[in-house]
Amino acid sequence: MNNRFLIGIIVLITAIAVYFDLPTNATIFKHELPTPSFFGRVLELKKGLDLAGGTRLVLQADMSQVNSADRDTALESLKGIIERRVNLFGVSEPVVQSSKSGNDYRVIVELAGITDVNQAIDLVGKTANLTFREEVSASESANISTISAQLYGPYQKLTDLSGKDLKLAKPAFQSSTNEPIIQLTFNAEGTKKFADITTRDVGKHLAIFLDDQLLMAPTIQSAITDGQPVISGNFTTAQTKEYSILLNSGALPAPVHVIEQRTIGATLGQDSINKSLLAGTVGLTIVALFMIANYGRLGIFADLALMIYSLVVLAIFKLIPVTLTLAGIAGFILSIGMAVDANILIFERMKEEIRWGRSKIAAIELGFARAFPSIRDSNASSLITCAILFYFGTGSVRGFAVTLAIGIIVSLFTAVTVTRTLLRTFNKIQ
Repeated sequence: MNNRFLIGIIVLITAIAVYFDLPTNATIFKHELPTPSFFGRVLELKKGLDLAGGTRLVLQADMSQVNSADRDTALESLKGIIERRVNLFGVSEPVVQSSKSGNDYRVIVELAGITDVNQAIDLVGKTANLTFREEVSASESANISTISAQLYGPYQKLTDLSGKDLKLAKPAFQSSTNEPIIQLTFNAEGTKKFADITTRDVGKHLAIFLDDQLLMAPTIQSAITDGQPVISGNFTTAQTKEYSILLNSGALPAPVHVIEQRTIGATLGQDSINKSLLAGTVGLTIVALFMIANYGRLGIFADLALMIYSLVVLAIFKLIPVTLTLAGIAGFILSIGMAVDANILIFERMKEEIRWGRSKIAAIELGFARAFPSIRDSNASSLITCAILFYFGTGSVRGFAVTLAIGIIVSLFTAVTVTRTLLRTFNKIQ
C-alpha cells in the first residue's frame, strides 16, 4: 500500500483521537474549543467509585413466592440480572453484591458517577416484566374489554415469549447505512418461539411491553428463524443504549424494593490521583528515553508510535465509554509501557539483518516480516485470554478484559503499521 496513503490514514486517525481526547470546556489562546461529541453524546472520561463516588442502594428481595430450596439460586440470578442491567459491556465498574441473613435476601449495588438517587433507582430498582404481544385484527379488537384496550391497545394477544427467553440486547449499527439499531439474541427456546411468531405474523407489529408499558412495536418484515433479529427505526445512539438496558432487564426472579439509598463519596483524594499520574509520567519518560538511548532514531519513531497509541486508546475509552478506576489508570499506563515490546522485537531483528550485511531498507522489511509471527502469536494468545476472562468473568474482571483487549489491538496497529510506515517514509526521504 502507498506510504503517502498510510501516512494520511495515520494522521487522520490521530487527529480524530486528539479531538475525542479534548476535555470538555477546553480553551486555547483564550478561545473555547468545540466540546467533543459522538452522535450527540458528549464525550468525557467516566470515573469509578474510588475517583468520583456515586450512589449506594440496598435492595431487599421478596422471596415469599419462591420455593425455599430455590431461594439461594434466585438471589444469585437476581444479582446477575441487576449486574447485567447496569453493566452491559463490563466496563462501567459497578459493585454488585448479594447478602443473605436468615430469611433476609438482599442485593447491594454501588454505581459510579451517579449522584441522583432517583436515577439509580430507576435503573436497578424496578421489577421488570418483559412480554411480547401480537397485534390483533379489527374484528378481534371489537370484542376486547375497554380496560384491556386501554392497557394494550391493538396488541392484545400475549405470546409465550418473555424476557426469560432473551439472552442479550445490545446497541449496534446497520452495516450498510450506519443507522443505530438494536440487536437481539434469543436462547434456544426463545429462538423457536420467535420463529413461530414471525412466521405467522409477517407484516404485523410485534409489541414489546415492560411492566405493561409499551416500549416499542416494530413491524415484522419476514420470518426470522436464527434467533437474532434487529430492531431498526429512527433511533439515536443514546436511545438504542437505553432500550438495550431495558430489554436486558428481563424478568427478575423475585420482586425487589429499596430499603436504603445514599450518596457515597470518592474513597481516594485528588492527591492520590495526582501522585499516580506523576508516577506514570515519570515511568513513561524513562521508557521513552530508554528507547532513544538504545535505538537512536528508531527509538524516536517508537516513541511517536507510542504517543499515537496513547491518544487512540484514550479516545476509545471515551467512546465506549470505559469507567476508569485508579487501578484502571495504572493498567492503562502499564499497557503503554508494554506496547513498546513489539518495537523492541522488530528493532533487534533489524540489527541482526544489518549485521548480516543487509541494507537499511532491506533490514526494515525483513525485520518486520520475521518478527511479525512472534508478535502475532503473543498477541493472539493474550486476546484468547481476554475472551476467556470476558466470557466467564463478571464485573471488574470483564472490564479488565475489555480494556486489555483494546490495548492489545491498538498496540499491534501502532507497532506494526505506524512504526513501519514512519521508517519506510523516513528512509526514502534520506
